[in-house]
Amino acid sequence: MTHVIDDTCVSCGACAGTCPVGAISEGDGKYVVDAGTCIDCGACEGACPTGAIKAE
Repeated sequence: MTHVIDDTCVSCGACAGTCPVGAISEGDGKYVVDAGTCIDCGACEGACPTGAIKAE
């Protein structure tokens, strides 16, 4: 399982700073999670002010 960021992302970057393995980066219009790097810790979910991050 990995986490994904949906279209409600406002590109604030709060999630990227909380990821312990650096799996989140700025994409085209929103941040994205690298599924190969994500360790499914969930730290990003709590940091997102819009609730755009979900486990998939």
